[in-house]
Amino acid sequence: MKFNCKEDIIQITPNWEGERLPDGRPMVPANVLERLRKITLEEAWGPLWHEGYKYQYQGNFHTTHPGKTLVGRAVTATMVPMRPDLHEYLLKYGHEEEGRKGFFNQWVIDSLVEDDVVVVDMFDKIFQGTYVGGNLSTAIANRTKRGGAVVWGGIRDMEQIVQIEGIQEYYRGVDPTGIADVTMTSFNGPTRIGNATCLPGDVVLGTISGVIFIPAHMAEKVAIGAEKSHIRDVFGFQRLEEKVYTTAQVDARWTLPMWEDFINWFKTEEAAKEFQHLDWSEELKEAQEYAEKAANAADVRL
Repeated sequence: MKFNCKEDIIQITPNWEGERLPDGRPMVPANVLERLRKITLEEAWGPLWHEGYKYQYQGNFHTTHPGKTLVGRAVTATMVPMRPDLHEYLLKYGHEEEGRKGFFNQWVIDSLVEDDVVVVDMFDKIFQGTYVGGNLSTAIANRTKRGGAVVWGGIRDMEQIVQIEGIQEYYRGVDPTGIADVTMTSFNGPTRIGNATCLPGDVVLGTISGVIFIPAHMAEKVAIGAEKSHIRDVFGFQRLEEKVYTTAQVDARWTLPMWEDFINWFKTEEAAKEFQHLDWSEELKEAQEYAEKAANAADVRL
């Protein structure tokens, strides 16, 4: 087996058609990452669920910087309880065959680049399951600029980590012990975080609601779907306050007159200026077709 194998990464991410990072991970463009920073977790979840990606979300985390959103490209790792024969071989292999230094978690962090997020399955181990502390968190911040970590396990040196700017870490618990009795069996392969599956290069979106892993080939589609959901909500809230529509009307399928009202509002509303790249022709066409079918059905009844 090989750690962080470019050929393996390309093999398990076949739906990605864009540029790749040197290690083979899909390189979701920075402008898409920036758009995803502005959406809610639920807005990202909707398009994924609709496309059949039902196991991308995990909650029940603590965070080092409450309220700070985390967005970046996943660098994945899977740890298992230490078995001496496997542990000794893999550690030796990494050192002698791949020229790596230090312990398994240091191999991963030494590979990070800008906008990366470490995503590691520590099998929910906290005692001697502290994947990062103050030093490694400082390295993550320096290497990724805006990234961080998602650890299904523990961290240590919390008093130091909370002082580090430009980072966000999701974790399950804190313990003063160092990492021990664990072995890394995968570096940039599929990994499991609670009930969610993450692949290398997935976009990690972490909010106060938890963490969702967006497949790279879905990232821009999710951004568009989330932005559309967001700006429709802005319109709906405004019209509810103005008592133009009822909650039943806003929550149900929009009628053609409602869509026409929205399109006119969208073109001139200050809050919609940053979303002018969105195209509503498909939604408007669907509303027109639905209105025509309803009208024809009414004529038949008459």
